[in-house]
Amino acid sequence: MGRPKEPAPANLICAITYSPSFDVGEALFALEELYGPVELKSGEYLFDSYTSYYRDEMGEGLRKFFVSFKEPVKREAISRIKLETNQLEEEFSLAGKRQVNLDPGYVAEAQLVLATTKGYAHRIYLANGIYAEVTLIYSGGTFRPLEWTYPDYRDALAIGFFNRVRELYLRKLRERRCLQGY
Repeated sequence: MGRPKEPAPANLICAITYSPSFDVGEALFALEELYGPVELKSGEYLFDSYTSYYRDEMGEGLRKFFVSFKEPVKREAISRIKLETNQLEEEFSLAGKRQVNLDPGYVAEAQLVLATTKGYAHRIYLANGIYAEVTLIYSGGTFRPLEWTYPDYRDALAIGFFNRVRELYLRKLRERRCLQGY
């Protein structure tokens, strides 16, 4: 019989998609107020080159990048964090339309997990209307996409960024274990 064991905290990340007219620094400031300092930031890219999913609501020329936060979080906190980022999206909305989309998730040893409000066959319900999706798995020395992985998360920019986040995360875990006498 296996004994339940709480996993190590994970590395919080957030994908930030925003309208070119929005001051994305406001969203970054709000995120850091909630989750502490950003440790890594990816390069930005034109989100519209991957999909037009948000075009009707947010307009054209949408930009996107990823951030990783310095302080690890308990994995079960991701449903609460998704609700908080949804609230921030509402606060930054104009005339009922979002100017920024915030998609939190976490990097752990073996996967990148995203939180979402949309349930599908490959998503697991967590709590309060929030689901978890394994978006990338770590195998053979790199993150790899799955059948349902979004196109921009398949890109070399995203894969490289999440590999770097994982590398820093594992270093934090090793340091934590040393400090705790593991």
